[in-house]
This record gives sequence, structure tokens and C-alpha cells, in this order.
Amino acid sequence: MENNNPIILFDGVCNLCNGAVQFVIKNDKKKLFRFAALQSEVGIELSKKYGLSVDSMKTFVAIINNKYYTRSTAALEVAKMLGGILSLAYVFIIVPPLIRDSVYNWIAKNRYSWFGKQESCMIPTPELQDRFL
Repeated sequence: MENNNPIILFDGVCNLCNGAVQFVIKNDKKKLFRFAALQSEVGIELSKKYGLSVDSMKTFVAIINNKYYTRSTAALEVAKMLGGILSLAYVFIIVPPLIRDSVYNWIAKNRYSWFGKQESCMIPTPELQDRFL
């Protein structure tokens, strides 16, 4: 699979994660990002390609210029690429990853109980299908 666009891998059954994808879609004015659920064939293939744990659905992954980022670093890299006022969030990159990821991990651990989950991965609308791998 050859794709030069940045890719976001996300937990396809997580309501919080699906909300994050919808947020990126809404704010990605240049339509740069492509998306794949971690549970999908493409998500599993990319996870293997980058040496990520296929069993771990607890992280948000951004693949940008053939380099992958996870957890809070991935979110900050995506915010930076979205531009505008959202790119100001990138200032938090100065906070050590141990601290940033502790907060991220706490939210990830509780995301299903706080936000719920779906029975299956989200199905993109016809107008968004070309953005999903």
C-alpha cells in the first residue's frame, strides 16, 4: 500500500476515537489525512509494517512521512499539521512525554466507560470514503 498522505490509525469501536477522527475531518481543510481503524485489514497491515502491537488498541497512531507517532505525540503532530489555532497546541511538545502520556493513558484506560463503544467500526459516508483506507 503506497500512500504519501499522513495516516491516522484509531480504535474503530471507541466513541471518543471516532469523535477525534470527525474533529480532524472537520478541521483538515486541505484534506491531507487518511484514516484506518486499528482493527481493519489496513490498520493491522500498517501496525505490522511499523512494528506496532496489533493487539494494542489503546493508542492513537499518526504516520507522517513514513514515521509513526503514538499517544500524545501523535495528537500534537496532527494538531500542528491541521494548522491555524490548533497548531498552537504543539507548544505542549515541550512537556516530557512521560507526563503527557500519563494523562493520555489515563483517558485511554477510561474511554469506554466515559464515552462508550460501538459494536463495530464506523462506516464512512460516501463523501468520506476516499479518506478511509
